[in-house]
Amino acid sequence: MYLACGSTDMRKSIDGLAALVQESFHLDPFSPALFAFCNRERDKLKLLYWEHNGFWLYYRRLERGFWWPDTSDSKTLVITRRELNWLLDGLPLNQPKAHRRVTAKKVV
Repeated sequence: MYLACGSTDMRKSIDGLAALVQESFHLDPFSPALFAFCNRERDKLKLLYWEHNGFWLYYRRLERGFWWPDTSDSKTLVITRRELNWLLDGLPLNQPKAHRRVTAKKVV
């Protein structure tokens, strides 16, 4: 998942967001990745996703705003689905009390 840092013009449709992914972020909008965009007020979210023969565009409006990273050195930020859920719940990306991902590949 790629998160577009800062705000995005929510008047953009599928074509506008796909062009933004390709031209500004230098990423492939047809890749099996989800691209997340947020408006300036931090209360509207759009998710763009390509599935074998067309784009999905998910739109969500929250009654209260949520935390979203501002523009930093990079225009995009790679996040996990879990981190996206944190954002939608109004939490920042760094959750110090969350369990870390287990990387062990052996039981014994």
